[in-house]
Amino acid sequence: MPRIALFAVVVCALALAAAGVSFAQGSFLGVVWILLAGVSSNMAWFYVRRARAERRTTTG
Repeated sequence: MPRIALFAVVVCALALAAAGVSFAQGSFLGVVWILLAGVSSNMAWFYVRRARAERRTTTG
């Protein structure tokens, strides 16, 4: 897994935790954290798929 994809997964997990805390405190700021989690999750998938495709073209 590329390092940037790993960072994106960490950001996604932290954003989900922050969203949970925000919603537990009754704040609607959690919606922003959910959106950030979605963006970082998509970034992680993108970089993993890109690395997999690069590895496939390099070896095959």
